[in-house]
Amino acid sequence: MSAPVLLQVSGLRVRFGDKEVVHGVDFEIRAGEKFALVGESGSGKTVSALSLLRLAGEAHISGQALLNGRDLLQLSERELRGVRGSSVAMIFQEPMTALNPLMTVGAQVAEVLMLKQALTRAQSAQTAIELLASTGIPEPARRAASFPHQMSGGQRQRAMIAMALASRPKLLLADEPTTALDVTLRGQILELLSDLQRQTGMAVLLITHDLLMVRRFADRVAVMEQGHLVEGGSTAQIFDAPEHLYTRRLIASTPQRDVVEGALGGEIAVQARGLRVAYPVPLPGVRGWFRKGEFVAVKGADFQIPVGRTLGIVGESGSGKSTLAQALLGLLPSTGTLQVAGDQWHPPAQHNSAHNQALRRRVQVVFQDPFSSLSPRLTVEEIVGEGLKVHVPELSEAERRTRALAMLADVGLAEAQFPGLLARYPHEFSGGQRQRIAVARALIVEPELLVLDEPTSALDVTIQQQVLQLLQRLQKERGLAYLLITHDVAVVRAMAHEVIVMKDGEVLESGGCNEVLGQPRNPYTRRLVEAAAA
Repeated sequence: MSAPVLLQVSGLRVRFGDKEVVHGVDFEIRAGEKFALVGESGSGKTVSALSLLRLAGEAHISGQALLNGRDLLQLSERELRGVRGSSVAMIFQEPMTALNPLMTVGAQVAEVLMLKQALTRAQSAQTAIELLASTGIPEPARRAASFPHQMSGGQRQRAMIAMALASRPKLLLADEPTTALDVTLRGQILELLSDLQRQTGMAVLLITHDLLMVRRFADRVAVMEQGHLVEGGSTAQIFDAPEHLYTRRLIASTPQRDVVEGALGGEIAVQARGLRVAYPVPLPGVRGWFRKGEFVAVKGADFQIPVGRTLGIVGESGSGKSTLAQALLGLLPSTGTLQVAGDQWHPPAQHNSAHNQALRRRVQVVFQDPFSSLSPRLTVEEIVGEGLKVHVPELSEAERRTRALAMLADVGLAEAQFPGLLARYPHEFSGGQRQRIAVARALIVEPELLVLDEPTSALDVTIQQQVLQLLQRLQKERGLAYLLITHDVAVVRAMAHEVIVMKDGEVLESGGCNEVLGQPRNPYTRRLVEAAAA
């Protein structure tokens, strides 16, 4: 006998001003069920979930959302406050912005318990520790006294889950709960949610664009495109026999390898031997008055990147991969041997020397999140042309504009497609288009090496595929060398010629992409590969 319907959504419509973004969506979630709402950014999945609790800002919402027979859309604000966090709880995408930075994690969980369970301060503090322990946080009593910035990404997400479970909800809304996490942490959070769901009997509404996560987690799936629910059914049915063209396109959007293969050889863009990066840290007690200790973030790394090739660096958060990239960009002091484009960085005291500035033109970077890496106050012309102002100051304004338009067209943003392109601002573009602007900004000064720091992790699967195809084409046409930093094994398989695997600052394994990922020797590498394939 199937479980009773917990939530019945009928004819849900959401409008901001004159623009309707959700068009008559219908779905139901049964008690104890794991239900996934899938779609790309802008499909309406998150705004649909937020609208159930009327958290979608100034949106005009119509339709019906029956939770155990009560229409959430007809409740007063006072009645809704009794539902939010009690009957229905929510986990947000980015815990660092959802948690209060001025309160300890334990105090934030205890606050929910005092408000929703009417526990005393002492009871709330003890129960908060127990909830943190139930989510697998080590040393929960000590971690309860920590502030969010003192915890890792996985621990912050577990603390968010503890807060959501504090009121024993019947329905948990999980909005992209693993997007910001490493692949192994994603698996752990999914297992945790599944375990807690079985223990408490709550239903889970998972909002995501990660199809691998949906396949591992959900009982049923609904697919949204541009505010319409286009397909729904069991997870097996949707993945094994998708009917709608959009669903088939989503499932087929896996990174494809299209790089120049062949033996190593030719000019070396980057070479490192015994590269070591350390940070000064205070010593405890009286010793800290007189000298500093050190934390070694990169411990003697050896690697090289020939022109026209890609080196992938794989590892979890804290492995040292981003620190290594910053040393390569001349942003951190290092010891050992590091040659970039046949030259070496001057020490930090000469950070802005003419030598370093000339070398910086040959090494550029594309960051993870294009929305935060592009200035919202600058136009596209100012963003893309900024490098030319610094490195080729003799160009006139008209010449810079001509080069900017040509570069933007090369990355797939043509003036004919986007009238007034150069006068637009970043917020007027989609995530994939913003990342293309970031690539244009890096390439306009004609670098030899591009550092790609998680260049697709903030993008939907179909947009991710498009950006990877762009990077592969540009590498073949321009002979670029890439240093690719990522925790996505599928992206490494598509892009990298060589791979190094890092953990706790050490290079555990290195070699050809097929060798390292196809036949990993180190247990840590095997765990990463298995987590990505699970």
